[in-house]
Amino acid sequence: MQSGVARLIASVERVVKGKTETVRRAVVCLMARGHLLIEDVPGVGKTTLAAALARSIGCSFQRIQFTSDLLPSDLIGVSVYRAETQEFVFKEGPLFHQLILADEINRTSPRTQSALLEAMNEGQISVDHHTFGLPRPFMVLATQNPREYHGTFPLPESQLDRFLMRISIGYPDADAEREILVSRSTSAGLEPVLSAEEVCATQDAVERVRVDPALAGYILDIVNATRKSPVVALGASPRAAKALYRAAQAAALVSGGDYVRPGDIKELAIPVLAHRLQLRGEGGSDLEREEKVLAAILEDVRVPL
Repeated sequence: MQSGVARLIASVERVVKGKTETVRRAVVCLMARGHLLIEDVPGVGKTTLAAALARSIGCSFQRIQFTSDLLPSDLIGVSVYRAETQEFVFKEGPLFHQLILADEINRTSPRTQSALLEAMNEGQISVDHHTFGLPRPFMVLATQNPREYHGTFPLPESQLDRFLMRISIGYPDADAEREILVSRSTSAGLEPVLSAEEVCATQDAVERVRVDPALAGYILDIVNATRKSPVVALGASPRAAKALYRAAQAAALVSGGDYVRPGDIKELAIPVLAHRLQLRGEGGSDLEREEKVLAAILEDVRVPL
C-alpha cells in the first residue's frame, strides 16, 4: 500500500510543482475518506491540484463550475416523466461520480451549497422519497478564492464542518515557478496509478492504524482547549475530534507506519480544525487568523511523551 501511495503523490507532483506537503495532505484527506477545501488566491494551482489527484486514480471524475444560477437539481439530478411507461424516471446528476471537483464553491447560493451536505456526510442522496447510494470512493474537492467577496456566498458552518481539511497552496518558490513556466505537463495528461479498489483498500487499512490512548487524549486536550480559549466563540465539535483522529491515522499510513505518532496529530491539527472555529471580535474569522489562533493553542497543549 505504501508503494501505491508513493506513486499517487509522485503522479500529482508531475503537475503541481514544489508543493510536496500540500500534495501529501490532499492524499491523506483522500485516504481518510474525507473531503477537501482548497482555499487560496487565483492562479496558484487549486484546480490543477484537484484535477491531478482525481485523474491519478482510476475513478470517475466530474468537474462542476459553481455559479450563482446553479440549482440543486443541477447537482443531484431530476425525475423526468417517460410517456411510454407513464412513470417518472430519475436522471442522475454529476454528484453520482466518485471524484467531484466543486470549482469556486462559494459562487453559488446557499440552497445549492446545501445540496452537497447529505452526499458529503452520508455518501448518499435522497430524492422524491428514494435514497440512492453514491459510489466508493467518494470525495468532494472544492476550491474557493477567499479574497474575492463580490458575488460570493460564504460557506456556512455546517458546510465547512463537512470538509475534513482546509488547505492553501501558496506561491511556489523561484525554482518551482521556473519549472512551471517551461513545463508542458497538465493534469489532462496523467494516467491512473491506483485503481478505485486499491484506494478503497487503503482507506480500509487506515481504520486499522493503531492510536495509543495517550494520543487519543492529546486530541481531546486540543479540542477542549479550543472550547476554552477566550478568543474562540465556538470551539471544535466532537465531529472535529473524530476528524483529527481519522486524519492522523491516514497520515501515519501515508508515511509508512502502522501507528500514530504525536507529530501526525500536531501536523494536521491546523488544516483539520482551523476552519471549524468561530472567533470573537470585529475581525470575525478568516483563514490566517484562525490558523494563528490554533497554532497558539497547540503550543500550550502538552504533547504526550
